Amino acid sequence: MTADELYPILSRYAESQGIRLNRDQGFVMDILRGLLTNEQRYGYRSCPCRLAWGTKEQDRDIICPCVYRDPDVKEYGSCYCELYVSPDWNEGKIEHRQVPERRPKEKRKIF
Repeated sequence: MTADELYPILSRYAESQGIRLNRDQGFVMDILRGLLTNEQRYGYRSCPCRLAWGTKEQDRDIICPCVYRDPDVKEYGSCYCELYVSPDWNEGKIEHRQVPERRPKEKRKIF
């Protein structure tokens, strides 16, 4: 699968959830390429904005859409990666703020 093929699938999925993909399509395509790279690397689409451990069990919380997406979008209007956003965020009706990392420190891979 390519990012061009994944885009409409995730766009329809986002809309079914009452959210959207970031309207910056170039940015979104970079994220999608990262998801697909991680899928090739690990066998699952882990968040490209975080370092994965490489085992599905350890990374279950950051498999896109990650478990942090919904609370992030609810509180900030976007997820940590800014892939999934609220309609208001996309339309500039709410301030674009940096979303803090919600993944617990003990789950983060740090070099």
